This record gives sequence, structure tokens and C-alpha cells, in this order.
Amino acid sequence: MGQNVVNADTFLVCGLGSLGQYCVSVLKEFGVKVNAIEAVNPQKWEIPDLPDLIDDLIIGDCRQAKILEQAKIRQCRAILIVTSDERMNIAGAFAARSLNPDVRLVIRSSQDNLNELLRESLGNFVAFEATQLPAKSFALAALGSETTGFFSLENHFLQVMEVSIHIGHRWRNFLQLQEINTTHRRILTHNRAGELLAQTFYQWQPDAPILSGDTITYIEVTENLVSRSQRPVKNIKQLWRTVLKTITWANLRYQLTLFWAESSQTRRVVLMSSLVMASLFLGGAFLYKLQYPQISCQEALNFSLVLSLGGYGDLFGGRELPFSIPWWLHLFSISQTVAGTVFVGILYAVMTERILAARFQFLMRRLPVPKSDHVVLVGLGRVGKLVAHLLQEMKQPLVGVHPHDLDPNLLPPIPLIVGNIKNALNKVNITTAKSVIIVTDDEVTNLEIALMTYAANPKACVVIRTVDPRFSENVARLLPYARVLGVYELAAEAFVGAAFGENILNLFRLNNQTTLVTEYQIEAHDTLNGRLLAEIAYGYGVVPILHARNSQRAPKFMPSDDIRLAVGDRLIVLATIEGLQRVELGTMLPRQCLVRVEKAVSQEAVFEGAALISRISGCDMYIARTLMNQLPGTLQYPLYKHQAHRLVNELIKCQVLASIVNSQ
Repeated sequence: MGQNVVNADTFLVCGLGSLGQYCVSVLKEFGVKVNAIEAVNPQKWEIPDLPDLIDDLIIGDCRQAKILEQAKIRQCRAILIVTSDERMNIAGAFAARSLNPDVRLVIRSSQDNLNELLRESLGNFVAFEATQLPAKSFALAALGSETTGFFSLENHFLQVMEVSIHIGHRWRNFLQLQEINTTHRRILTHNRAGELLAQTFYQWQPDAPILSGDTITYIEVTENLVSRSQRPVKNIKQLWRTVLKTITWANLRYQLTLFWAESSQTRRVVLMSSLVMASLFLGGAFLYKLQYPQISCQEALNFSLVLSLGGYGDLFGGRELPFSIPWWLHLFSISQTVAGTVFVGILYAVMTERILAARFQFLMRRLPVPKSDHVVLVGLGRVGKLVAHLLQEMKQPLVGVHPHDLDPNLLPPIPLIVGNIKNALNKVNITTAKSVIIVTDDEVTNLEIALMTYAANPKACVVIRTVDPRFSENVARLLPYARVLGVYELAAEAFVGAAFGENILNLFRLNNQTTLVTEYQIEAHDTLNGRLLAEIAYGYGVVPILHARNSQRAPKFMPSDDIRLAVGDRLIVLATIEGLQRVELGTMLPRQCLVRVEKAVSQEAVFEGAALISRISGCDMYIARTLMNQLPGTLQYPLYKHQAHRLVNELIKCQVLASIVNSQ
């Protein structure tokens, strides 16, 4: 949540590897005290002058209570445990919680199920995997298309697009930039041809004309997805997990319906035949016990089991029974044996299908390499696998390159070239590839492959994964045509944002900056409480994309600037790390404009104008009515540029002549 920073706030970073050093660097941008724990005294710092940024460095094991005490864990607002050892991170989280029940726990961990359990048991806890957070950035960097980011919220798909305006573009029909904004779309940045990239969200002028050569970046809600609670259940394990969580009959019936609708024909046959056989087995045991009370329940179950497994001949074949059997039970026994034989046949068929499917999966590794306009993904480690899945979701032609064989179950069905990476480049049609993503764990290898790629195909988009910041800078200078993305640099801002209590839902790169999708739960002493969304957006430099009230069933995407936040509200924004810092400190940008109202054509316009002024500016209704009753006059209530433009436009619509003055 956004709240006022107390000078005594202290943050503790455990583990000063690449990620930990970046976290310290970003934390210091907030002007807070940062202590650190490292197992050994670092001999080399990846970030220059980092030792000067650390207020107190403790050498020791962050799992030990005495080490945490030395690092002043009891005075810490948050602890970031980001070592490369996940067991140490989790053990450190328990140790920190035992010493400080209120400290915010932010740890590095890739164990999704365990993380969820820890969140429930420890509380005030969040976990990220540093290498997974930037995967989308790598995938998007390789596309070379209009899409610069995408994510889902509340069962809706949102994407960030960058478009270049040409003479025939549909937006050329708009007179002003502000007309592009709708209830499902918001402009993020606007650049004229030849201008430097905008570094903040609201540098664009609302009344500026749209010209050929302009570049506009915007976010748009494009698709309504199936809710997570209503996603199709695709296997028996998932079905029973869901059933245990939702034990009501209505939910059970709904989940069974979804399972049936989304199941394959084979799975449906197995399910139905299993239910039939279970019914026949229990029914047979019941009938034999009912007909012959003298036999035990175990014997009745044994008779039914033998018949279910096709053992009719073992019980009745060629022998006189020691007891008489009525014709209907005889007929039921035959039916049970026939059904059991058919069921065994179905099981054999399913097993055969599984074996063939596994073989088919193996053969899919031999898919042909795309001829042209494809993406070459070099390195299929943890990051590479995520990038591969994302590119598959985007329906991009793709070929993977890896030095050794991989488990086919962990990869999407893509052509895979295995062996020496340098030699493998000759087999992936590198000269006709659209993009090459290089994400091996060896930075030098990544550089070498990038140089080989450029020599073979200068037009290809080259994306390189790096870790060392100095190495990243050198590579960026050496290869100006490549997109050099540092994994830990991208991830650190998400960790730091989470340390301040924010829920970081996603991140993407925009205009060479990391943009965080951040969720706020509004509390009583929050810097956001009681403010208009216009003040939050333009004052803190963030873009509200979703707002929800407790009493509201459905959240609102691209909410109106006129909404005033209250305790219990939920707000999701796009923000840079500087925007989060302003929210955290409660430091708002200065208001730039005043609105002068000249005249109103009617008394009705006077009434409507006062209501508009109060609603859009946030001023008291008395001030608005006084102004409208004493025209001409200037509203002595400073507004932000976009807020003032909107107020003037709305006043003109209701026949009140107004203009902006004192623009700075």
C-alpha cells in the first residue's frame, strides 16, 4: 500500500549476488536505510560504489537469529531474501518472521505450491523467481511488432501496443490526441518523429493534433477470458483438487459439467465405463449377499470381483453349484462378466494410446525447421523454456537450440536442434530468421552467438540475456543493433516494489524503462486515500487501469478520473519505479494550470457547470457555485494539465465558455 515513509524505516537485503546488489541500488533511490547480510565478504562488486549505499553490512548466515538481530531485523519494515539457494531463502523467512511478526517478507523462490502455503502460514509474504519475471520482456523484444507488453487482469486480456501513424491510419481522423482515450483504451506515451522517447506517462499534450510519423503507445483491454475459478478441468487430479475446495453440490455439478465438456472422447469413455464397472461391482456384491445371507461380505465381494474380471467360467463353467441361482442373478452375472471384459479392453486401448502419444511427442522433436521469418531461441534453460511457451502462445514460428537433450514434456512442440550451439546455427536457417533470442547462462557465449548472428543476418533482431551490469553496458555499446536485457536488473524493481507492500502483478519494458503492474489496497492512512484518480494519475505519474470497490461486483477498467478513492478500494496502476517512489513518499508533482470561466449561456448551464467543476477538479461545491454565479472568473484551484483540459472540454459541451490560463 502507499503510505508515508518514516525516517527510521530500514530494509534488509539478504544475499548480495547480482539480484541483491540491484535491489540495494533501487532501494536507495527511495532514500531509505538499507542493511545487508552476505555469507562472505564480497571481493568484487558488480555495481560501482555499492558498498557506499549499504548502511550496515553483516557477514554471516541469514538463517541465524543472532545475525538477523545484528542486522536490526526488529526495526526493519521489510526483508528481501534473494540468495541463489531457495532452501536458505525459505529458512531465512521463517527465522525473520519469528523475530519480527510484522516484517514484510520478500523472497526469491520458484516453488509455486510451497510459496502459496508459505503465504498462508507466514502472512505479509510474497515470492518471485528472478529469472522468470523478465521472460515476457525477452519474448516481446524478439517480436519486432507493435506489442510491447501483455498480461491478464480479472479475466480480461490487456496489451500494450506501440503504433506508428501513417497517412492512412484510422487515428488520423481524430482532431486531438485525447480523443484516442476511451473506456477500454489509454494513451501512455506520444512522440513526434525525431523526438527523444518520452520517459513519463503524461508528457503528451491532450489537444495536440495527430500527425504522420507520430509514435503512440497505449494500453487496451482486448479480450474477456474465462475466469480462473471457471477454467476447464482437464484431468482427474485437477478435478478432485477442485472438488475438495468446492464441496457444495452446485459447484460439484458445475465442475463435472466442465470436465465432461472439455474432456477428449477417450477420457469420457474411460470415465463412464469406470462408473458403470464400479456400479456393477458394488451391485453384484449386494445382490449375492442379499440372495445368500449365509455367505460373508468378503465372499460376496470376491464373487463380484471375479465376475468383473471376466471370471464367469471360474465360478459357473462346467460344475454344479453348491447352491441354486435364480435366472435373473445368472443373467446379471453374465452381463457383469461381459462388461468387465469390455472394460479391460478399454484399459488396454488407453494404455496403447498413451504409448503412441509419447512416441508422437518424441517425433515432434523432429519437426522441420521454419524456412524464414521465424524466431531462433538459443538456450532452453528456465528462462528459455518460459520464452518458448510465450512465443508459442503468440503463434510465432520458432526453433530451439540447446547443447543437450531435454525432457520433451517440459517444452512446447517446437523443432529442437541439439548439440554444439555454434555448429547448430547452420541448421536453423539463421540467414532468414526474423529474430534470435540468446538466453544461455554464459554471457560470453551469448555475445559470441550474437556476433555470429549479425555476421550471418544483419537484419535479424538480436536479443541478448546478460547478468553483469558492466558487461551489459559494454555489449550495448559494442552491439548497438542488439537489445541487451539484464535479468536481475529487470527483476530487482519488482522485488523492491513488493518490499514496500505493493503487489507487483507483472512487468514489461516501455521506452527503455521497466513498467510495473502494481496493485494497491487502500487503507485509512494511505497516501492514496480520499484522492481523486486524476490527482493520483497526474500527481504521482501512474496510469490507473482498474478500480474496484468492496460493494461493487465488477471492477472498472480504465476508470474515470472523477472517482475518489475510499478505504477498502482496490486500485491497479501502471507505474515506473519513480512513480512508486512518489506514491510511497506522498510526493505529488506540482499542479500546473488554472481554469478561467468566461460565461454561461443559460441558468441551466450555470448549474451544470458548477457540478462539472466540483466533480472534475475535486473542489468543494460551494467554491464551484460561487465561481459560476460571479462570471467571468478564474477557478482558484490549481489543476494538472490533463485534468484542466478535460474540465474545459466538458464545460464547453454544456455551453459554458472556459479556457486554461497560467499554464507552466
